[in-house]
Amino acid sequence: MKSFTTHDGVALPLMTDNMNTDVIIPSREMKRVSKAGLADGLFANFRYADGKREPAPGFLLNQPDYAKASVLMLGRNAGCGSSREHAVWALADYGFRVVIAETIASIFHDNCVANGILPVALPRAALDRIAAWTSDDPQGRRVRTDLKTCRVEAAGAAYDFEIAPLARRMLLKGLSPIDLTLQDISLIETFSKTDRQCRGWLYRAGES
Repeated sequence: MKSFTTHDGVALPLMTDNMNTDVIIPSREMKRVSKAGLADGLFANFRYADGKREPAPGFLLNQPDYAKASVLMLGRNAGCGSSREHAVWALADYGFRVVIAETIASIFHDNCVANGILPVALPRAALDRIAAWTSDDPQGRRVRTDLKTCRVEAAGAAYDFEIAPLARRMLLKGLSPIDLTLQDISLIETFSKTDRQCRGWLYRAGES
């Protein structure tokens, strides 16, 4: 997984409250056997006109000003609904590295961390200020996020955010949950060896 330290990106200010995972990627778009290509179904209900693959010109993501957006701005309760990890996979496949919202649903938050996307919670007043500022010139007024200092820099100001130490470590080092577990592989192997000696009957029960 790609590590995260700092990121400067075009911000997409959707600013919608209760943006659920089915809106981020509808269930009908989850037909692939891998994560690759899921970006095509991102925000499909709003991104495409009349259920076809014709871009809807009114949707921000389809507008030239927001080309290659990599910072998603939402409102309250971002990523609510199901635990659908495909929503985060689709965001990552498109190129989003940061999600900034007023509040973020816990499972969506953890899925972001597990897939290299930084979830940031900021007060609504700060979000509105940043959204208004970047909207005047999305390509020129980019949002900078620094995980080392835990700050978002935009609109001529710096906004501090909080993130759990473990989540911060995973992102900084580019560790997936499996990678994190494998860091303790020697301890796991030692435990397994000792436990097999102490409770051999348990392991023999599964042997042919």
